[in-house]
Amino acid sequence: MIPESFIQELLNRLDIVDVVDHLVPLKKAGANYQACCPFHNEKSPSFTVSPTKQFYHCFGCGAHGTAISFVMEYQGLGFVEAIEELAKTAGVSVPHEVSERRRSNEAPGVDLSELMQQSMNFYRSQLKQSELAIEYLKKRGLSGEIAARFGIGYAPASWQSLSAVFPDYQDKHLVQAGLVIEGDEGKRYDRFRDRIMFPIINQRMAVIGFGGRVLGAGEPKYLNSPETPLFEKGKELYGLPQARQAIREKDCVLVVEGYMDVVALAQHGVAYAVATLGTATTPEHVKKLLRQTSNVVFSFDGDAAGRKAAWRALENSLPLLADDKSLKFLFLPQGEDPDSYIRAQGKEAFENLLEEALPLSQFLVRELASRVDMQTQEGRAHLLQMAKPLLQQIGAPTLSLMLRKRLAELAGIEKGELEELYELRKVVKKPVAAPRASRQPASLERKLLRLLLYRPDLARNFDEETAGGLSEMTQAVIDFSRDATIASSAAVLEHFRESPLGKPLQEIAGEILQWGDDFDADGEFADTLVKLRENARKSRIDVLLAKSREQGLDAGEKNLLQLLLRGNVTVASES
Repeated sequence: MIPESFIQELLNRLDIVDVVDHLVPLKKAGANYQACCPFHNEKSPSFTVSPTKQFYHCFGCGAHGTAISFVMEYQGLGFVEAIEELAKTAGVSVPHEVSERRRSNEAPGVDLSELMQQSMNFYRSQLKQSELAIEYLKKRGLSGEIAARFGIGYAPASWQSLSAVFPDYQDKHLVQAGLVIEGDEGKRYDRFRDRIMFPIINQRMAVIGFGGRVLGAGEPKYLNSPETPLFEKGKELYGLPQARQAIREKDCVLVVEGYMDVVALAQHGVAYAVATLGTATTPEHVKKLLRQTSNVVFSFDGDAAGRKAAWRALENSLPLLADDKSLKFLFLPQGEDPDSYIRAQGKEAFENLLEEALPLSQFLVRELASRVDMQTQEGRAHLLQMAKPLLQQIGAPTLSLMLRKRLAELAGIEKGELEELYELRKVVKKPVAAPRASRQPASLERKLLRLLLYRPDLARNFDEETAGGLSEMTQAVIDFSRDATIASSAAVLEHFRESPLGKPLQEIAGEILQWGDDFDADGEFADTLVKLRENARKSRIDVLLAKSREQGLDAGEKNLLQLLLRGNVTVASES
């Protein structure tokens, strides 16, 4: 866990204008800065960055957040990765616990990624000297430009070619980085020999591993780096840094199975492809993909192995589905892969094929139906039993509802009968609770929230007893702003970003973007407090009058009512 106080301090150190401008050029527009939104296609700029409030907001697509969320969304990083990236920019260290695995494998002062970078440079230099390797890549239709873009190299056939790069070939970190293998008798040799080398680069553009492909016949056809302190196959996607811009422009990511598929597609203009690294699609892969775009297409071979891999991807995607996300499955003709298909048919034919990809819901139903005899009651019963655990995992409520309807239709039963069979609770609208007598008007409370987001420090002078009846959201913002080490608009938004309050607070924050430094926040806040106190006084009077009619008041309550009616007492001073 990263301490909340550090996140507040980091946001205070950073200038979001510098963070965004480094990745998306900004232009001054009054008190703020603007650009065409990097998260959706637009011709005129609606993406606004506020230097005073330290957050961004797009009036077109609604994208909103702090410097942290911008780096997460734009670069596709996880929360911790984004914090570390920004901390590096700010020149500070992130105070979090290092995992036991990393602590035991990586000695202080040793940068394994630097060893990987040196190795990549070596393999690239060796490619230029190998006519055989160059000829192989040319036959696969790759240009020198694409080879350079992906950092492709060649590992010589020699058993210890890396000794030319690392004179201390016995260095234990070469083994830890997965570059060298140590045999039972202590003999060492290069892991990759006589192979085309594909560097695996993470979102920070650091080399974390390699994939090596044999030039001709030989097993294994592809050899990947082992799991290391730098590299976890289940979390990484090959080609993602190179594809990021194209994914954003296309608003789609294509997931394929091999390195050569990614590179060949890029060679032919389909630059939004990435690949899993010799492992099945994991939930971590799906999370990372959905941070890049709302549209994901998985491409698999049409054979039994391809269908099995597709089904695994489907299963791991179900809990992460949302009604505004689209996951599809493309099955290529028998004997084809993306590399061979696009080389033979071209970009247009390949992208036309993409248009025919099956939506996840159709693939799920079709695949389950193919496993049973739909002409018999037993077969349809089996279909429903197989579907039950899958539907229970789906996180998208609308999609789940539509799938239940479709499956009930196929089985010849009513949707309600299916839900009863699955023991699914029907969605019952909760009765709207009667508003508390002291509830403040929505417009007044929204004004208060705008002020608190504009100047969170105002919360420290706020006497909530005088207002009464504040919503959970307003009270939460007040509590956080009072306790925060550094109260700022960005800190408030970042704190609530993943909570149910995050989205409504972002909407409210968008309403204060045009408030300049000349805005009289103190005066507006004082005026708002007066109105809140007056509303609370009137509300308390209504409660006492209602009680008087129904059951009567004791002496103390009668006295209080008289004082409230004369305006001689506030709710806060009742006691």
